[in-house]
Parts: sequence; C-alpha cells; structure tokens
Amino acid sequence: MSFEVVIIGAGPAGLQAALVLARARRRVLVLDAGQPRNAAAAHLHGFLSRDGMEPGELLRIGREEVMAYGGQIRSGTVEAVDRLDSGSFAVTLARGERVDADTVLVATGLRDELPAVPGIESRWGRDVLHCPYCHGYEVAEQPFAVLGGENRPFSIHQAGLVRRWSSDVIFFPDTIVLSDEERERLSAFGVRIIDGRVNHIAVTEDRVAGVVLADGTSIPRSVVFVGPRFLPRDDMLKRLGCERADNGWVRTDATGATTVPGVWAAGNVVDSPAQIISAAGSAYMAAVAINHYLLAADIDRAVAGVRRGETAFSAEMERRVCELVLGDRRHGM
Repeated sequence: MSFEVVIIGAGPAGLQAALVLARARRRVLVLDAGQPRNAAAAHLHGFLSRDGMEPGELLRIGREEVMAYGGQIRSGTVEAVDRLDSGSFAVTLARGERVDADTVLVATGLRDELPAVPGIESRWGRDVLHCPYCHGYEVAEQPFAVLGGENRPFSIHQAGLVRRWSSDVIFFPDTIVLSDEERERLSAFGVRIIDGRVNHIAVTEDRVAGVVLADGTSIPRSVVFVGPRFLPRDDMLKRLGCERADNGWVRTDATGATTVPGVWAAGNVVDSPAQIISAAGSAYMAAVAINHYLLAADIDRAVAGVRRGETAFSAEMERRVCELVLGDRRHGM
C-alpha cells in the first residue's frame, strides 16, 4: 500500500495533521499504537471549547473527523521507518506489514519517567501531578507537596509555580541540594522547605494522605507535584538519521521539518513543554508544509512529463482526480 503521507501517532498532533492533509485531498494513513501519554487523566483543560473533556473523547471525535474526509486510521505499532533510494519511505509494522509513503510525520509523543518513590505511579494523573496548567485549578487551595527529582531545574521552578494555586505548599528537595539563594527565593514566596529523603507517598482510602520521610516523619498533604524526566519516543527519527540539537532532542524548523527531507515531527516528540493545544498547532503547520512539499513534487513530475511529450494532464493525474471526486460525492460535497 502506498500513501502520500503516513502519520505515526494518533494523538492530538497526529490527528490534527491528518485532518488538514485529508482536507487538502492527500492520501493519508495514520498509524496508532494506542498508548496516549495522558491516558491516566480524567479530563483535559486549557483547550478552548474542549475544557473539561475526557481525553479519549477528544481523540474519538478527532478520528471521526479525519475519516469523514477520507483519511485512514489503523491500529498498529511501527517497528521501523526506512528511507528508500527513491526518496520515499518504507514503514514497517510490528506484525511485518509494510506501507510506503512519500512523506512521514512522526507524532509519537514522549514518556514520563516518574521518580522512583513508592506511591507516585499508582496515583499518577489523579492526585500526583506534574502540570498545574492542566490540573491546578481543580485542586486549588489544597495542601500541596512538591518533590524534587532528577529534573532539577523543573523541580525548583515547579515549587514556585504551584504557589499560584495554593497558599499551602511544601517543597521536599529530597536529593536536590538547594543554594542559599534558591532557599531564599522560595521561602520569600511562601513555599516551605522540608529537607530529608522521601521514603514514600502515603495513600489512605484511595487518596494521597501525605509524604513520609526516611526517618518516619509523616507530613499530611493532599496533592503531590513531581517533575518527571521527559523521554521522547523518537527511535524512528534516530533510525532515519535526523540531526539532534544540543539538548539531545531532534532538531526541527518552524514547520516541524527535520534535517531528513520528507520527514516531519510535531508535538511532544520534539517539544517536551507542548500542551494539547500547542501540539495540535505545531501539527497544523507541519501539515501545511508537507502539502507544499508534495505540491512541489507534483509540479516537478508534471513538468518532466510534458518535456517527455506527455500531455500535461496525465492518466495518473486523471485517476487521482476521479478518486477525489468520487470521495467528495460520498461526503456530500
């Protein structure tokens, strides 16, 4: 099977790009491994007109919209993407099936590596959180804990940031050694600091109850904020040889284009802070750029055909237009 665009990942970024490209009358296939990053969250917030919606509902609606314009969506884990001598791509699925693509958009997101503190993983996405913009309003003015982690800059910034949502914030640096200036700034902003190694998160009646230190001290808390390590799911981009920036993440331009011609990336796979709405926005720009890239190739082929003595409106072009017209009639357009 051959497509003009294969999109890997059916989250908000992947589906947004698919919608734009399907409406541009491109042959689009979306491949989805079914592992959304926000699966543990009950609601999404901060997305205009979709605030409070269940994440799964957003994806369901998005899939329906893409398919209404002729885009195809299939379940499957991609094992590899290889660039062929022709400049196109072979996309191999875990079950051995192969599809070919003129272009590829990778929107596989990232993985949150949580601190290895007992109690965190089981409460993740409920009352153990990392993004106050996503969930802060819903837990406002409850007793907050912020746990220091391997992502030191994120943890210290988070300790001050969540103070906007609660007047009762305690920062547990754990393994982080704070400078005098960092302590002064946090204390001045009303953030209490309790040193000592964190042993576990206490849970009572299916709710966070507190933070327990290694010496047995238990501090009552209702909400815990943590700073995960953000690990991009970018193995396919590595395999293709996409250039990396100084921070180790794949480098893209303003449209999401990587350094490998014909390969784009959008969303959390190349932008760890991206929220749903910004991931979708970056994917929109990528989709427009992909369409322009394909358009240039379409025109190049048409010119080459005319120079060979073919008619400008080739049989292949006629076949494609017939397919699109029939598709438009099916959708009542």
